[in-house]
Amino acid sequence: MKIAIMGSGGVGGYFGARLAQAGEDVTFIARGEHLAAIRRDGLAVSSVEGDVTIAPASASDDPAEVGVVEAVIVAVKAWQVREAAEAIRPMVGPATLVLPLENGVEAADTLAEVLGETSVLDGLCGILAWREGPGRIRHAGVSPFVRLGPRRPDQAEGARRLQATLDRAPGMHAEIPDDIQAAVWSKFQFICAMSGIGAITRAPIGVTRTLPETRSLTEQLLDEITAVARARGVALPEDAVERAMGFIDALPAESTASMQRDIMAGRPSELESQNGAVVRLGREAGVDTPVNAMIHAALLPQERAARGGGESG
Repeated sequence: MKIAIMGSGGVGGYFGARLAQAGEDVTFIARGEHLAAIRRDGLAVSSVEGDVTIAPASASDDPAEVGVVEAVIVAVKAWQVREAAEAIRPMVGPATLVLPLENGVEAADTLAEVLGETSVLDGLCGILAWREGPGRIRHAGVSPFVRLGPRRPDQAEGARRLQATLDRAPGMHAEIPDDIQAAVWSKFQFICAMSGIGAITRAPIGVTRTLPETRSLTEQLLDEITAVARARGVALPEDAVERAMGFIDALPAESTASMQRDIMAGRPSELESQNGAVVRLGREAGVDTPVNAMIHAALLPQERAARGGGESG
């Protein structure tokens, strides 16, 4: 299968490398030193599921150079999705499927606004990975998985084919859940709570899930996200909060979320796509979200500074 990876960091780099390892025709869209290193030395993945180096690896910074592919996996930061959608237009033909693997619950809608409904699937992934350096990806935890689903009946066959392709690759599992929206929001629950609590405390998950005060705050975050999802018609299970806490409790103690790492490094983050989105979507649905609102407000000055919109401190 001819696949392009738009965003070749921890998520895109890992899943793209596994697909290439399985023999799929994969092109990595990257830029700068990361692109140069992939072209020169290939893409190296250090993983708890087994290391792999794809060399030579096909990589480009120009989607037009790649041309139309069968599938595009979009693995950029959530706030980069609209820009990425515009960039990948040359790779999207009448039969191309576009699979978003962002944190958050709005990436597929944004892609569909730009590219049309025909191509875009719903999707999510689970993995603890990051770009360790140019041409190098580190996968440190979570057994990697992808969940995807069609947004239209005519996408069902293509979605099944892409799921089977992903599932054949080593070091990962892919499935089509019965309710993709419930799956997307279930992922959003724990990553948003983990990101928010980690970003304001600057502590790893092993600390925040153990300290009674921050564990309680995490549960309050999850309660609010659950209420927003249900108000928007998402059929989360009755034990959604308990399930999310179970996933958080199973993570390696040193785990941190990508939003937390970006905020701690002074980089632009996914704040508006995570805790900010809970507040905004809750307001639209008539649901109060005071804990998410507090976290969003507390982090907003630094986020504005990271984007050049003001000074922090």
